[in-house]
Amino acid sequence: MSFKPLPIGIENFEKMITEGYYYIDKTLLIKELLDNKGYANLFTRPRRFGKTLTMSMLQYFFEKNEDDTAHLFSGLAIADAGDKYLSHMGKYPVISITLKGIEGDSYPVAYKRFVNVIADEFRRHRYLLDSEVLYADVKDQFNDILLRKADETDYTASLQLLTYCLKQHHGMDVIVLIDEYDVPLEKAMINLLRPWLSEALKTNHNLAFAVLTGCLRISKESIFTGLNNFHINSISTWQYSECFGFTQDEVAELLSCYNLSSQMKSVKEWYDGYLFGNTEVYNPWSVLMYCYDLMANSEARPKPYWRTTSSNDIVRKLIERADATVKENIEELIRGESINKVIHEDITYDEMDSGIDNIWSFLYYTGYLKHAAVATEEKDIQMVSLTIPNNEIKQIFIDKIRNWFMQELHSVNLSKLFTAVLSGETGIFEDELTKLLISTISYQDYYENFYHGFLAGILSSMKDCIVLSNRESGKGRNDIQIKIPMQRKAVIIEIKIAKSYDGLDKACDNALNQIEENHYENDLLTERFVEIISYGVSFYKKECKVKVAQIQSRRDK
Repeated sequence: MSFKPLPIGIENFEKMITEGYYYIDKTLLIKELLDNKGYANLFTRPRRFGKTLTMSMLQYFFEKNEDDTAHLFSGLAIADAGDKYLSHMGKYPVISITLKGIEGDSYPVAYKRFVNVIADEFRRHRYLLDSEVLYADVKDQFNDILLRKADETDYTASLQLLTYCLKQHHGMDVIVLIDEYDVPLEKAMINLLRPWLSEALKTNHNLAFAVLTGCLRISKESIFTGLNNFHINSISTWQYSECFGFTQDEVAELLSCYNLSSQMKSVKEWYDGYLFGNTEVYNPWSVLMYCYDLMANSEARPKPYWRTTSSNDIVRKLIERADATVKENIEELIRGESINKVIHEDITYDEMDSGIDNIWSFLYYTGYLKHAAVATEEKDIQMVSLTIPNNEIKQIFIDKIRNWFMQELHSVNLSKLFTAVLSGETGIFEDELTKLLISTISYQDYYENFYHGFLAGILSSMKDCIVLSNRESGKGRNDIQIKIPMQRKAVIIEIKIAKSYDGLDKACDNALNQIEENHYENDLLTERFVEIISYGVSFYKKECKVKVAQIQSRRDK
């Protein structure tokens, strides 16, 4: 049985339809836009939720073109919506610009890329240079922008100029589509974008309407000054809630089409959980990637595919700046609990670095957290109950915590701990380990494998030592084994979890008994190690206890 190809990375609507990719129909967005008559419409959604493909769909529907594009929409929902909507097909001049590539380490680099993007869109409309209704001076200005010869002032006015030229030539109001409008704001280009957008979107008599997409809602005061007729549709807005991402029914139909319905539970646990307005939404990128892997290997396991689509710097910033309270918040989130935080809808990229509290807002609007419920709302303050939406995002948090912890170890002086471990000084071992426990973040609700990984990670940086985990020895596997070949010395560590603080002593004793009963030292003795130190280490939350057995020592003959 043949299947339609899955649209991995396909963001061009014409290619999606003409080459027969599986398409989840989002064309009723067109109907909603026309019904609501929004003059300037901003849609904020997390990355990889179909914004670029949607903007391409809008362009192919509305743009006046020599080639008839009606066939692209045959059989889709908008084709059945009636002549009231189909009469708008192919009627408008359209400006379509994506700012997602306006990145760089400095303003000059980002500005140069901005100039290239604008010049490319002018080139797409270069037929205007032959227009009989445009004055020569307007054409000269147009040509300078196209050839990248214009100054910065001209580029800030370029969007308004292009709408004017298109309206004059076609005699029709212009539709403006701007994808990822907020990417350049990360590069402090607000002074450039403010006039570029505001002049084109505010009282522009050449404009039919505009659609902008991005990850964040930026305050009107910072970039859209004086623009009153502005429709902002964020993840908390009920309108358009099904237009981005995959709904429950859409995912069920997708899995059924590819004979993958048996994977519904895994898909839901890993990639569902977002709430846009009152609509339950799946991450479309990750759902498609997992289906793609399952088509190649029916035993494929879910993975955090979304992790690879950006650096996830915002999670890293939260973890790096976390004080004791924030660390506790992160642990609560990873355990599946919710936390109450003030969420600011109008926020700028510069504010992300102004305080830890603003990062929660960024995490919410960029898809790393979802709202479980609105706790309180007073005036402009919105207190929201936040939680991690699914296993995919949970894994991203865990990976970032692991990376952060390993980096932290390189900046901490662990020599006192290492000396204590190799000399049997349980008091110092215990104190130094407790300090590290307090400073770290638990990501597995204090299960034994968390502590195992935690301690093994710390000890792995010991110089001139071989650190082994779950090594077979005697009648079983010991948790951690350290070998110091040059000194013919070895350490055995067995880890136990206590159910309470009072149970730490007994848990340590149980660990030492397990070492003795299973003769974990046998292989080390066979390898002719002279001195073997055995530790029982017990943990309860961020408390620990360390006990040492009688040190086994023999003269190597």
